[in-house]
Amino acid sequence: MNALVDFARALDFAAHKHTDQRRKGVRAEPYVNHLAEVARLVAEATEGKDRVAILAALLHDTLEDTDATREELERAFGAEVAAVVAEVTDDKRLSKAERKQRQIDGAATKSHAAKLVKLADKTSNLRSMAASPPANWTQARKREYFDWAKAVVDRIRGTHAGLEAAFDAAYDAGIAGLQGV
Repeated sequence: MNALVDFARALDFAAHKHTDQRRKGVRAEPYVNHLAEVARLVAEATEGKDRVAILAALLHDTLEDTDATREELERAFGAEVAAVVAEVTDDKRLSKAERKQRQIDGAATKSHAAKLVKLADKTSNLRSMAASPPANWTQARKREYFDWAKAVVDRIRGTHAGLEAAFDAAYDAGIAGLQGV
């Protein structure tokens, strides 16, 4: 199928699945903004050539945060895309601390496409945290989030220099902002 049609279908699917979701920050941006940024980062990094990674980037939170199923993703976008989405999906049955540690511990064993999605996701999250942090988060909690994201990314260094540089810039800007408050 045509890559642009696939992209439009995945964007439509993700937008409908995340319809009522907003970012946690004070601006409460529509969640689809995050999905679009993650997909754009992956598309730019791969020069639009990694269809699976780009579609997975758009869909990366559907299994974790919506009623979407892996089977539904497989039917709509193929087994490869569904597998990458599953790779980056946290097991919500675990505690938040366990999920965070599993992201660190398992990062290096992910597929290349999943690593690209993870790099873009962490970059987008840090940018969002710096621009519009949750109102009730202390400076210490924000710092912990930045450091945890860095711990995940440090496990997948060597995946893509451009995405890693974008992450590092977001991390450095965010940390500087925290210190400047």
